[in-house]
Formats: sequence, structure tokens, C-alpha cells
Amino acid sequence: MLMFLQQVLNGFTLGGIYGLVALGLTLVYGILHVPNFAHGALYMVGAFVAFHAMNAWGTGYWVAMMVAAGVVALLAVTSERLVFSRLRNASGIHPMIAAVGIMLFLEASAQAIWGADFQRMPTPYAGVVELTDGISMSAQRLLIVAAALMLMVAMHWFLTRTLTGSTIIVMAQNRDGASLIGVDANRVAMMTFAISGVLAAIASVLYAPVNLVYPAMGYLVITKAFVIIILGGMGSVPGAIIGGQIIGFAESLGAYYVSTDYKDIVAFALLVLILSVRPQGLFPGRGR
Repeated sequence: MLMFLQQVLNGFTLGGIYGLVALGLTLVYGILHVPNFAHGALYMVGAFVAFHAMNAWGTGYWVAMMVAAGVVALLAVTSERLVFSRLRNASGIHPMIAAVGIMLFLEASAQAIWGADFQRMPTPYAGVVELTDGISMSAQRLLIVAAALMLMVAMHWFLTRTLTGSTIIVMAQNRDGASLIGVDANRVAMMTFAISGVLAAIASVLYAPVNLVYPAMGYLVITKAFVIIILGGMGSVPGAIIGGQIIGFAESLGAYYVSTDYKDIVAFALLVLILSVRPQGLFPGRGR
């Protein structure tokens, strides 16, 4: 039983990271209506910027996170202005190809600037917290769980309780209808990309001390994020949050009770199983 509870806590850690990345991805999907393959590269850039800020400039962990969030938000908005906004009326394949191009550009740039080696990001929270007899957790993982939970609650409040958040939801559900009632599509699109960039950067800086920092680190995370938004329902904010937790628990429990070699397969097997009985996802969107 103790080991089960330990794996549940580990699942919360993974689910929090996956949920934050998937949340940003599903918000952008509501604007583009195609998957943004560059989102994983933005996640990677966030980790490298924070790593550089801490090691080259001597900043603290939280300052490095804010620097990374600012840089990645700026990159995300720039990509929207220079690339995606110009393809708004193009067929779906064009934004997808553009997103792949941005992803490859960012990865090549990161490798040219910081190299291809694996880096370990230091953290001020290196201790282990004893939660109860037999159950412990590193302070960094506890930070991930708490920060992810607070961010998800804050994002849910922002999207459902503020006028600005409501415009994002309205535009995601029906872009043409939103324009007819006076919603500034360009402003909402830039704001959505900025928010997705901030979420990706924060998720990467939270998880980097547990994992490693390297140019290809965004591949697996973005693959899981795609699984989550398909599982939760394309464009669904609750689906991204709950889907992230489901995949996190499945991976953690699968790694312990089956094998760590198959923990990634568990997520994809779960996707196939759920979609076979509910092809629209757990929380399908309410239209475009």
C-alpha cells in the first residue's frame, strides 16, 4: 500500500508537468485549429534559458524561471506574428509544416548555442521531505505538484471568470463568430501564444532539475501532450488538466507494476483503449 501511495505521488508530479504543457498546447490549438508541433521546442528553450541564466549570469532559480518565461513568451508571440498569423486562412497542412519548421529551427539554434551535451540544472530544493512513515518525496517534486496545481487553478479561474479569458474561449469555439461580436483576433492570438509559452517555460524549469536539459528534451513531452489533448478532447481545457493526471498516473503505476521499459507504451495503450470507447475524447470541445 505504501508503494502504491508513493507511485500516486510520483504520478501527480508527472501529471502536473504534462498538464501544464498540454494546457498551453490545447489553448493554441483553439486558435490555430491544428497541432503546434513547435510547442515542445519552446519547452526545451525554456529549460536552456533558465540553465544559462543560473550558470552564466548567476541568477537564482526563481529569477531564472521568470527570465525563461519572458523569453519563451516572446518567442511564441513572434512565431505567431511572423508565421502563423500569415497562414490563418491557409489550409491546415501549411501551419503544421510551419510548426515543424519552427521546431527544427529552435532545436538547431539551441544545439548551436548550448551544444548537444546533457546538462543538469541545479535546484535550491534538493532535500527529501518525509511525508509519513515510509512515504517520502524530494522537495523539487513537491514543488512541481504544488506549482502545477496552483497554475492550473489560476488558469481555470482566468479562463472562466475574466473577460479576457472568456475572449480566448469564445475565439477557440468560433473564430468567425468572435470577430463578428468585436473580439480582436490578433490580440487574442498573441495573448494565447504568450500564455502557452509561459506555461511551457515554467513546466520545463520545474522539471529540469529532476530530468536533464538537452536539445531533444521536448520530443517526448510534446508527444505525451498530444496524447493528453486527444484523450481529453481537442481544445478542451479541463480535458488537458485531467488528461495530464491520467497519463501521469498511468506512467507512474505502469513503471512500478509492469516495467520502466514499458512506461511510455502504457500512455499510448491507454489512449487507444479510451478512444476505442469514446472517440471524441473525455471532454470534447463545444465547437469552433
